[in-house]
Formats: sequence, C-alpha cells, structure tokens
Amino acid sequence: MDDLKSKYLDLIANAGDEAAIEDIRLQAVGKKGEVALKMRELGKMTPEERQVMGPKLNALKDEINAALAAKKAALGDAALDERLRGEWLDVTLPGRARPQGTIHPISQVTEEVAAIFADMGFAVAEGPQIEDDWHNFDALNIPPHHPARQEHDTFFMHREPGDNRPPHVLRTHTSPVQIRAMQDQGAPIRVIAPGRVYRSDYDQTHTPMFHQVEGLAIDTDISMANLKWTLEEFCRAYFEVDEVELRFRASHFPFTEPSAEVDLRCSWNDGQLTVGQGDDWMEILGSGMVHPKVLEAAGIDASKYQGFAFGIGIDRIAMLKYGIPDLRAFFDSDLRWLRHYGFSALDVPTMRGGLSR
Repeated sequence: MDDLKSKYLDLIANAGDEAAIEDIRLQAVGKKGEVALKMRELGKMTPEERQVMGPKLNALKDEINAALAAKKAALGDAALDERLRGEWLDVTLPGRARPQGTIHPISQVTEEVAAIFADMGFAVAEGPQIEDDWHNFDALNIPPHHPARQEHDTFFMHREPGDNRPPHVLRTHTSPVQIRAMQDQGAPIRVIAPGRVYRSDYDQTHTPMFHQVEGLAIDTDISMANLKWTLEEFCRAYFEVDEVELRFRASHFPFTEPSAEVDLRCSWNDGQLTVGQGDDWMEILGSGMVHPKVLEAAGIDASKYQGFAFGIGIDRIAMLKYGIPDLRAFFDSDLRWLRHYGFSALDVPTMRGGLSR
C-alpha cells in the first residue's frame, strides 16, 4: 500500500493538465483501478484481516482523491492566472469609445467590385457627372427619338432662352466615361467605370440617383466568350461561391451589337438568396459587343478592334449580397441602418484577404 501511495502521489504531483489528472484517477480509483482491485480482494480475507486492511484501503483511496482534487484546483488556478495576465486591463485608464463611423454598403460594394476587376487587369476610369448631350447619347449610338432622351426619363440642365451651347444632362449611365477613356487612351483598353448616375424614377427598387459600374475591354481578338468568362469570374468572386451559372438572353441596347441580358441561376428560401443552384433565374446585368459606331465615335478603328461592354447596378447587387430589402434606405441617412449594414473602415476588400469580412 505504501508503494501504491507513493506511486500515485508522485504521478499526481507531476501531472501537467486536467487530462493527465483524469487518466491517473482512472488508473488509481476508477472501477478497474488498482485501489478498486485491492478492495475486491477484501472478500477473500479473514474477518480479522478485513478489519485491518479495509480502513487502510479506504484511507488510501481518500488520500488519492484529495490529492487529485487539490492538483486539479491548482491547475485551474494556474490557467486562470495565465488568462488574467493575457487579458489584463488597467481600469484606471480613460475609456476608449467605440468608433461610430462605418463604411456605407455602396462604398463597400464599389471597393469589392474594383478589387475583383483589378485582379482581372481592369483599371478604374472616372468622368464628370454632368455630361454634354454628345457624350451621353450621340457617341453611344442613341438616336434622337430614343425614350432616354426625353425629359420624363432624363434630368436636363436648365438653359436660358437663346443659349446655343449643347444641352447638358445629369449622366444617365457611366457609358460616357468609356467614350472619354477610349478617346484619351485609344485601344487596346480595359477599364471599369463606377459612379453615380441619374434617372427620373423613384420606387422601392429605383431612385433618382443610383450607382452603376460599367466595364469595357477593347482589343483585336475579343469575343463573347471572353465576356462570358469575365462575368462568370466576377459573379463567382463577388458572391463568394465556387460555382455559378449564367444565362445570356438576346436583347437590344443601342451601344452594343449583339446585346444580351444576363441571368444568374439561384434559389430563394425564406427570403434567403442562394447563388449557383436552384431552379430560379435572376437578371443581374446587361452586356454585349461594343457597336462599331461607338468605336468610331471614340476614334477607334472598328475594322481592327472589337470588344465587349457590360453594366451592373451597384445598389442592386449590394441588396442581393447583403439582404437589404429596400433601395430607398440607402439614402435615408438613418444611423441605425448604417450601423447595422455598415462595414468596418479598416476591413478593406482584397482578393487575398477576403471581400466581405
């Protein structure tokens, strides 16, 4: 018994964690432990021997249990001390207020989009929000009778009677930025043009001012296949899924030929969007091959160069990704809404570090 006592007290003293303590307990006083086996031998002893050995075995069991409990408590205290040292805080220091500002979802998504397309070699181009009639309509092959050139759809700048200057508008898309970029840089070129645009509309999914990003790639050997790959890679990265499926539907835009509306395979369950699977299709953008007249208006040889263009509503894809139900809330300046949907100013989207952390 002295040997058992010495053996287990030494093991307990050298135990480094609670798992080792539990193993020792099972070896010593568990149902199949050495002390338990010794106690079973009491039945084979004479009454006189049991009167001597019984109390000794009980005393050994109690001593081992007490040593186990003491060591377990000591290990717990040591772990708590270590944690307190790591989490120590001087409560006499002045309080540090939580930063109140957050990044607006539109700014966040714009940065996400720019990071994705930068990874594919697209530069960011910018242009004025007040555009002349030629850059906003004529250069984009939009005819004079087109509905977009009517006052019920476009905000025209006021002109005094007799003012012969070309009419100016609040740009209805960021396509004029593409014209200016082609005029300045020529071809080949690969740019995106994010920014504010303006149209006379207002409801749950439309506002007079909203945000758009358009893409343009011009070279000698660009095809619809390149457009399809670019949009698939964008959707895969933006929605942060492994697989996406896009459907191209024939459409008409004055500045592209052929033109296509692009749908994304998805499913809706209890208001939750799942991208890349399901039986539903959702329209997300318009695209096509740049019309030769647009290239010529920008000073690019349409017999040598061709390319694709696309346009995406930033507000719309922000609503889809982050579950925002009403577009008008983007512009209400409600601090509660901004704190709920806003992003940390330090979490800059990157392809390596992650987009929506």
